[in-house]
Amino acid sequence: MSDDFEVHGPHDHAVEHAGAHDSDPSAARMAVMTAILASIGAMTSYQSGTNENLALYYKNEAAIHKTEAANQWAYYQAKGEKQNLAELGAALSTSSSDSHAHFVSEAARYKSEKEPIRVHAEAIEKEVDKDNATSEALFHQHHRWAQATTLIQISIALTAITLLTRKRWLRRVSIGMGALGVALCAAAFLGV
Repeated sequence: MSDDFEVHGPHDHAVEHAGAHDSDPSAARMAVMTAILASIGAMTSYQSGTNENLALYYKNEAAIHKTEAANQWAYYQAKGEKQNLAELGAALSTSSSDSHAHFVSEAARYKSEKEPIRVHAEAIEKEVDKDNATSEALFHQHHRWAQATTLIQISIALTAITLLTRKRWLRRVSIGMGALGVALCAAAFLGV
């Protein structure tokens, strides 16, 4: 047999003709849309996870700072109690005794030591508030990324069903879901 001569059957011609001339030209566009949405969906899924991890990190930092602030306030309170005991000792001792002078100086020392502790505790509490606010903002953004990912995945699934059923209304729904998913992606990117 010669390599130059090939006989085609009627079914070969029908398969080649159907492949070359698809009856629905929008199928190729929907396949491209699916590939683009899958790429965007992968990025939104990654960003959603990143934002969630960062939000948890800042929430953890807030908890650590809250504990540190509570420790500072306990230290402040302990100094206050020592100051009160020194003032009580000064009140109960005779004003001319050495113990009275000692108690008065101790009360003054504890009073002066309390102020920097209070300032430090309040500064730590501001860090707690800042970390909590950052965490909340990141969680909000995470939810937007997750919503975008979900809508994009639904759009991809609807596109597959559309390609099988060739329903025009389903194509519109699929494109609408994809557009809404991309809009939520933009909102998440902008932090809205």
